[in-house]
Amino acid sequence: MTTEKRRAPAGAAVLRDDITTAIRGAVMHELAAVGYARLSIEAVARRAGVSKTAVYRRWSSKLDLVLEIVSAAAGQRLPLPDTGSLTGDLEVLFLIMAKALGHPLASQIIPDLLAEAARNPQIAQTLQTALRVNQHTIGALVIGRAVERGELAPTADPDAVIDLIVGPLYWRLAIARVPLDPTELSRMAAVVAGALRVACNPSSRDESDVQLFAKP
Repeated sequence: MTTEKRRAPAGAAVLRDDITTAIRGAVMHELAAVGYARLSIEAVARRAGVSKTAVYRRWSSKLDLVLEIVSAAAGQRLPLPDTGSLTGDLEVLFLIMAKALGHPLASQIIPDLLAEAARNPQIAQTLQTALRVNQHTIGALVIGRAVERGELAPTADPDAVIDLIVGPLYWRLAIARVPLDPTELSRMAAVVAGALRVACNPSSRDESDVQLFAKP
């Protein structure tokens, strides 16, 4: 009985995973260091310790390279344990988002890509699609749990809800770039949860929800 070792077709390039991983990491560091406009395939290859050919075997251009990697990063799933309450779920979500947005690479890359998206429709579309899909996934999970618990009405508008959930934290950390400490995250979660209860359950408003919007 004989065995035959399988080989890649003649002329086919075998793309090593470790090289692909190195290139991806190099792209993120280059974006943080110099921004999209000044990023070059040569610099990415040099930082990754590979040849330019290795990069071009995987991506045909700088734009394709950045779009794929940024899209994958923006679309990453977040682990969201069920805390038993809408406020608790939001607090965990905000802690995870704050850590991600506060990462040294993310804090440099996000503002640059937002500025570049205003000039490049392909970057704008890719970011919008990746972020929207991810946000809808998060929103469906958080809203679904709240509806099952009876905290929110089943008629809640998912788009409006996710905008209210993501907006305040994103504004502080990615746009205004003002740090948040854990106590502020807890209060923000309580305020957003209260706003959602008021907006989605208008017939059940109570004074405790309204008080959340008062100055501490």
